[in-house]
Amino acid sequence: MIRLSIIGSGNVAQHLIKAFAKSEAIEIVQLFSRKKEALLSLIDEDKIATDLAQLTKPADLYVIAVSDNAISEVSQQLPFQNKLVVHTSGAAPLNSLHSKNRRGVFYPLQSFSKNKALDFSVIPMCLEAENISDFELLEQTAKAISNAVFAINSEQRKALHVAAVFVNNFTNHLYQIGQEICDENKVPFEVLKPLIQETAEKINILDPIDAQTGPAKRNDTNTIEAHLAFLTNENQKNIYKILTQSIQNNGKKL
Repeated sequence: MIRLSIIGSGNVAQHLIKAFAKSEAIEIVQLFSRKKEALLSLIDEDKIATDLAQLTKPADLYVIAVSDNAISEVSQQLPFQNKLVVHTSGAAPLNSLHSKNRRGVFYPLQSFSKNKALDFSVIPMCLEAENISDFELLEQTAKAISNAVFAINSEQRKALHVAAVFVNNFTNHLYQIGQEICDENKVPFEVLKPLIQETAEKINILDPIDAQTGPAKRNDTNTIEAHLAFLTNENQKNIYKILTQSIQNNGKKL
């Protein structure tokens, strides 16, 4: 059984704790949160440390699941050396971890929201380590909760994280804009949800460039101009123009 400690109490940490708690291959020996009450619903109180100096229970792996800006400071304050310590960030380099411990990355590529349950078995786990034996331990740990485990180096992970911002964060922001337009014109946003679902499912069988439709793809200038004339919000109008131009610049004609 792999003994595990998790440092952090935010969305990523709590989702990982719940996922690992379900695995018979993992034993969570200790958690860290500056506010003990943040984790009381997930584990026995005596396993929660509120000071990094209290992380004294032996573990095979220490997972730092905190904000990117805090990774370096937290890893530097850990009260042990030559243990395997990993962070869960998509953007932070491996060397953001202090070199007094063996270093790695345990990056679950998913959007984590509070109180939204996730099926970890399908979440890609992107792993990196400085030596083969540490990678093998990370791989065993990842496979205890996921069926999608990948060796991804820091540069590849950086690319994945940027791509994820486009397909997830930016896309969700466009959903928000769409809802605002609907609300302003007293149209139920629910009407758009089947379209959103179909668009998302389509990339399972088509490359995005082949799935692209709409006035920009067709170069339907009359519709484009009508849409721009309809939009009164300058931010929405600028986003519409930028995305229209980007689609047209693909140069793939119908």
